[in-house]
Amino acid sequence: MISFPQIDPVLLHIGPLAIRWYGLMYTLTFVLGWFLLRIQVKRQSLGISSDALADLVMNTVLGVILGGRLGYILFYQFDYYLSNPMAMLRVWEGGMSFHGGLLGVLIAGYLFARQHQLSFLVLGDLLAVVTPVGLFLGRIGNFINGELWGRTTTLPWGVVFPGGGAEPRHPSQLYEAGLEGFFLFVLLWWLGGKPREPGFLGGVFLSGYAICRLLVEMVREPDAHLGFLALGLTMGQWLTIPMLLIGIGLLYQAHKMRK
Repeated sequence: MISFPQIDPVLLHIGPLAIRWYGLMYTLTFVLGWFLLRIQVKRQSLGISSDALADLVMNTVLGVILGGRLGYILFYQFDYYLSNPMAMLRVWEGGMSFHGGLLGVLIAGYLFARQHQLSFLVLGDLLAVVTPVGLFLGRIGNFINGELWGRTTTLPWGVVFPGGGAEPRHPSQLYEAGLEGFFLFVLLWWLGGKPREPGFLGGVFLSGYAICRLLVEMVREPDAHLGFLALGLTMGQWLTIPMLLIGIGLLYQAHKMRK
């Protein structure tokens, strides 16, 4: 059993301003994302200008924040936010949905692709390579916040989380950081080292993320106000299944193009 490291969610105070670890992770995501996108554009010889790439990053930032927040509100706590509408603005308290953020990024990417006359699949492949970086940092932020913990366990690396009771739990945030973040990034960065059929990298990302998330959800504690849904699955699993199907479809299409 491991005691939870008592890390203050607030990194530092500057007067009335509080800089939180969670916000820092988002900032690092976009800074590293910008750097890695520039490298990937050159590796794939996509010919996207620096100005256009800056627009893409800004659009992605808006897509992640707006989509992630709206997704959490709609998918997880709609009744609560309907009764407390001002709470929708308190993003520093947490409450972001990956699936909502993904939809926001897809919409922002589609609009960007149309504006710059780029293939949406090619642009999706570009974003797919760097997205795991954000997943890794975001899950580390969840761990620091002591939220989204796993189910109880007797394994030696179980962690006693504040608010999670006296029993040790799976550090599911770290599982997701390792699988959806580190592993998926290494795989996609390696695969993205040479030109691929449009949609291939996006398919690897969607199906790879889905498999990792479905596995981790088996030891992750479901949201208390939702519990288990139909067929004993969690909300995270139900939202992830369509990603798996779309990812497999993209891989099949890329395979046909290669043939």
